[in-house]
Amino acid sequence: MHKALYQELINKEENVVRCRLCPHECVIGPDKTGICRVRKNNKGILNSLIYSHHTSVSMDPIEKKPLYHFYPGSEVLSFGTYGCNLKCGFCQNWEISQHDYDEKGTRDILPEKAFQLARDYRALGIAYTYNEPLINYEWVFDTAKILHEEGLKNVLVTNGFISEEPLLKLLPFIHTANVDLKSFADDFYKKICKGAIGPVLRSIEIMVRKKVHIEVTVLVVPGENDRPEMMSDLVDWLSALNPQIPLHLSRYYPHYEFHLNPTTLKSMEVLRDTALKKMHYVYLGNVWEQNYSHTYCANPECRELLIERAGYHAQCVGLEANLCKKCGLENNIIC
Repeated sequence: MHKALYQELINKEENVVRCRLCPHECVIGPDKTGICRVRKNNKGILNSLIYSHHTSVSMDPIEKKPLYHFYPGSEVLSFGTYGCNLKCGFCQNWEISQHDYDEKGTRDILPEKAFQLARDYRALGIAYTYNEPLINYEWVFDTAKILHEEGLKNVLVTNGFISEEPLLKLLPFIHTANVDLKSFADDFYKKICKGAIGPVLRSIEIMVRKKVHIEVTVLVVPGENDRPEMMSDLVDWLSALNPQIPLHLSRYYPHYEFHLNPTTLKSMEVLRDTALKKMHYVYLGNVWEQNYSHTYCANPECRELLIERAGYHAQCVGLEANLCKKCGLENNIIC
């Protein structure tokens, strides 16, 4: 076990602690864990069970995160482990995110070793992903600091449900993030995800303010968050922050506790058309009938093809640095 950051002893006689990492602020008795199930009270000291313990280690295309505007065509070394501080009924990685910690199912990789692996495999950097990486905050922070100092990139794939202080401490080392915005309705978060939307919106706002390259993903669940008026409200808010933020609308398929039919292509297309009224770059994920993954110039009078994609393969065809070769517009792409 590794001593956790952001903890407070609130009852010395009974060894009760409060975790201050995420907005749940779990009050945890001796030998108990919080909602994430991986931060445990040991005699009045909160410890991380998962520091350096990983269930998943893999080289992935950056497009898989999904990140379409951050070094397209590159690969990152991805790490994930057990636990999550939300409980989404449609979770696509529920086998690890909703699973109790089991040391037998993990590989022990310390931050220095993770950096060495990323360098040896000539990866762009490391992606903290698969489950919710911020509940493994201590390992992410230590690893991200090393990579930042050594010139590799840190990629955060997160639900954004974290307290402000730890987020601000981590962001100087993070180069890019994809935030999974479950919905634009707080009742959706409370009912389906057992969380709240406010902290997630605040996290996105902070990342934009701190100039972290950010992309946003929304998993479109039929009958739950697929109403065009909800998408209109979302893009009103997001475009006010920056209309150049890439928005990924991902098609739902049955997973975990949700057994609804997959989202229809028509519904996905309607939401894409709604989002494009305000956002410059809107992509459809898990959609194979049509290719909605190409990147086009944001200049409405140009619309030159900038990045051509087939699956997770990406090829820059109309870019010179981040400038459109045809009209010269600077697009929100880091190459």
